[in-house]
Amino acid sequence: MSRALPKYNKRRVVFIGGAAAVVLSGAVIAGSALAGTPDKSSTAQSARTLSDPGTISCPDVKSQLPAVPASAQAEVDRNLTLLDTQIAEANKRLVDTVGQGGANFVQNAILGPLKDKRVSTIDRIAIAIGRQGTKPTGLDSLATCALNTGGTDVGGTETGGTDTGTDTGATDTATPSATASAADDAAGGTDTSTAVGTISCPDVKSQLPAVPASAQAEVDRNLTLLDTQIAEANKRLVDTVGQGGANFVQNAILGPLKDKRVSTIDRIAIAIGRQGTKPSGLDSLAACTLTK
Repeated sequence: MSRALPKYNKRRVVFIGGAAAVVLSGAVIAGSALAGTPDKSSTAQSARTLSDPGTISCPDVKSQLPAVPASAQAEVDRNLTLLDTQIAEANKRLVDTVGQGGANFVQNAILGPLKDKRVSTIDRIAIAIGRQGTKPTGLDSLATCALNTGGTDVGGTETGGTDTGTDTGATDTATPSATASAADDAAGGTDTSTAVGTISCPDVKSQLPAVPASAQAEVDRNLTLLDTQIAEANKRLVDTVGQGGANFVQNAILGPLKDKRVSTIDRIAIAIGRQGTKPSGLDSLAACTLTK
């Protein structure tokens, strides 16, 4: 009996020690699981960030218009509706692209192109009113929109040029850019302008019919503007190399450039049409591509 007791006590020690180890292991595992569980408040904040990227707000144009001649009412109403459509599309794009690009993505890819479209649309409203009365001035100040996030406007002023484009609703088919290597840029061994490629556009001048003498000055001015737009787009291509995702060049450079060209080409056609037959089909020359 005296020899059996120590063995029994040893068994008890081993059993109790093993049970304690199991309990301790369970506590460690539970603690690790709790430590890995996201904080509910941070999860909610993340959900709000993804589901509420903000909304785009724009100045009201209709309330700033003078009396609209009856003959221009239909065209004015059509363009006012287009302004609303442009804002709705921009807000949808804001949601669809949340988290994409860098700090300036919204400005470059959404607010900037939206301003371009609004300038063109507002200009058409002013022209329609001016045909039967005094063309209103200063309406282009209503083109700039802002991003409102929790009551804070974070949209900046777009400085990509004064002329802008019309909203065609068409899908651009230009080729996205391949960005230059960051290592090459840092080493200074790569010609940046060559690395990012250049933007090429169809020649408009060679596709025009005979231009009436009375329209020549306006046509020449807009042809020069087309060249300026391409030069500005190529400069922006170099200045923004490495920004955004795979579609940055298409969304922030080629798309807005097409919008501007549509508007400019349309003015050329209108100028020719005042003294003759307005040429058609020129808008097919608006889309540009990136070549390397």
